[in-house]
Amino acid sequence: MTDAATEPQVLDVAEWSRFEIHAGGKLAGYANYALEPGRITFTHTVIHDEFGGRGLGGKLARAALDAARRRGLDVYPDCPFIRSWIGKHPDYLDLVPEDVRDRYQLA
Repeated sequence: MTDAATEPQVLDVAEWSRFEIHAGGKLAGYANYALEPGRITFTHTVIHDEFGGRGLGGKLARAALDAARRRGLDVYPDCPFIRSWIGKHPDYLDLVPEDVRDRYQLA
């Protein structure tokens, strides 16, 4: 059984235009974004070295993309990590508009 307090938490910190993931009460990483009407562009993702190898990047990507889906936003994955994650999880490809998928090598 896992303790909810120890589970990683993802927050949308809109004033800093980023999603943050916290683990063990510490900032483990973040995904920066630019928000425009009807779309979100992910620009950069970081997982701090001390938190590497725990799958936190994937949890961060999934939570951020799920939030975009709930808000009905098109996703522009300028960030290589987010783009690669979408490429490995085709059930998220529908978030990227068809007319820009070639630009991101997502088809």
